[in-house]
Amino acid sequence: MHCLKKITDDLTWVGGNDRRLAMFEGVYSVPDGVSYNSYLMLDEKTVLFDTVDKAVSRVFFENLNEVLGERTLDYLVVHHMEPDHSFTLEEVVLRYPNLKIICNAKIVSMIKQFFDFDIDSRAIIVKEGEELSIGKHQLKFYMAPMVHWPEVMMTYDTTDSILFSADAFGCFGALNGAIFADEVDFQQNYMEEARRYYSNIIGKYGSQVQAILKKIVPLEIRLLCPLHGFVWRKDIDIYLEKYDRWSSYTPEEEGVVIAYASIYGNTENAAEILASRLWDRGIKAVMFDVSVTHASDIITAAFRYSHLAFASTTYNNGIFVSMEALVFDIVAHNLQNRTVAIIENGSWAPNSGKLIRGELEKCKNMNILENKVSIKSTLKKDQLSEIDDMAETIANTLIQK
Repeated sequence: MHCLKKITDDLTWVGGNDRRLAMFEGVYSVPDGVSYNSYLMLDEKTVLFDTVDKAVSRVFFENLNEVLGERTLDYLVVHHMEPDHSFTLEEVVLRYPNLKIICNAKIVSMIKQFFDFDIDSRAIIVKEGEELSIGKHQLKFYMAPMVHWPEVMMTYDTTDSILFSADAFGCFGALNGAIFADEVDFQQNYMEEARRYYSNIIGKYGSQVQAILKKIVPLEIRLLCPLHGFVWRKDIDIYLEKYDRWSSYTPEEEGVVIAYASIYGNTENAAEILASRLWDRGIKAVMFDVSVTHASDIITAAFRYSHLAFASTTYNNGIFVSMEALVFDIVAHNLQNRTVAIIENGSWAPNSGKLIRGELEKCKNMNILENKVSIKSTLKKDQLSEIDDMAETIANTLIQK
């Protein structure tokens, strides 16, 4: 049975929610599920904006049939070819053989990679700034390469000021009956998942996000329709500002993310003492055991806060395995503009600190503090002053901001 959500008189959400998915893209846990958004616009021509993942294909087609009624589907706009938004594309073509597909040239190439149907005869290839009239509504197209795949584009309905933003402005979590962000307490219950979505899915491509923001921020946007998560109709400027901060790698808050890797608790103890010293100075600190907490959650915190502290035991003369994975992930996500402190441990050859520093130096504008703390097995009483010095140095960098 269909399950629809009306967006405007002419626009209907025809997507679906998946609460059985455990790992999004096989990497990111989604305990609250995920939505796959597809939108259908009825005008003189009918236009479907993207399709959905195979997991929700049944309800998607029921939704599509219900809204179309006796009408056929004239156009399908493809913004992004990742299979969670394009898996059902071929089935749509089979059901509506006269359908025209609106996309850019790179999307045509990717359709040929994923499918074997004849795309060339039905593709309407659009370029930056081109427009298409479907009756009352006028659609304008903007290219958004590497947000977060190279073929991505967005569509702006100039009539009703609706931006169809592909994966940008998305959020983890099923919609649970709501469709608009203002129907829920987004700040309290969903902002962290929006931040986790951005930092892990799109975070590497900050400069590309900045480029598309320059195109869309001047537009009047009354509705923001992403491919995951809620539709925005209020406080859109607040969400745009978040994306500006995240994509410019500007911390949202002053505070210290302390990530530690500890085998027998000694490195954890040093990290906990640092956290205590920071709170004594009125500095917020959040702690993560990298062997327990998934890297995606720690990366999310790293995008949020201004300072990072890594405390790691040395393992096989290298970085402890889970800490190594985290550090490599942070570098891969292109994090920038952070102050970093390092604590290393090693019973006979502390070496993890040097290696962590070497990796983080690959990132832009990382202020890596020189006063590294090096422990052999356990933190000794005479080293407490080193932890105090590290906390004080961190405090001083905050005071200078």
